[in-house]
Amino acid sequence: MGSDAKKNGEPDAIGLLMHVPLRLTVELGSARISVAEILQLGTGSIVELDRAANHPVDLLVNGRPIARGEIVAIDERFGLRIVELLSP
Repeated sequence: MGSDAKKNGEPDAIGLLMHVPLRLTVELGSARISVAEILQLGTGSIVELDRAANHPVDLLVNGRPIARGEIVAIDERFGLRIVELLSP
């Protein structure tokens, strides 16, 4: 069907999806705190996350984890080096 669709001038379905933008998010960790603790946050406050500093971070696509990686510095920006792909 895929090759016939291309011959007839119809777009390939997977080809249409290749340019759909997706949101990538790197999740460093999370914390569970009370509303009272949130209201006490201010400049200089530190929120301790549930993940060790040397533990890989999660790469999420539209909120779903797809990989784990390490934070790297690229000039003056942050990047992610993927070290593990997660199975669906």
